[in-house]
Amino acid sequence: MRGIVTVVGKDKVGIIAGVSQKLAEQAINILDVSQTIMDDYFTMMMLVDLTNSTKDFEAARQQLSTLGEQLEVTITIQNQEIFDTMHKL
Repeated sequence: MRGIVTVVGKDKVGIIAGVSQKLAEQAINILDVSQTIMDDYFTMMMLVDLTNSTKDFEAARQQLSTLGEQLEVTITIQNQEIFDTMHKL
């Protein structure tokens, strides 16, 4: 399964490193990434592959959410199929 990870929040050192590390710990592979800074706000979108993940989707979502709280950003993950369907409307 593939997922879409989004990260949004006030820019600061360590966001990319923290998210990448958390994904690596769960054996979630980053397939593509786009990030930018807009007026001191960091935004990132990642396409990830959860095929070999050591966690189920809900556990991965919870760990990313908890990491977001620690980094003071909002991190979400959605199933790519649901994300694609929502954006076709």
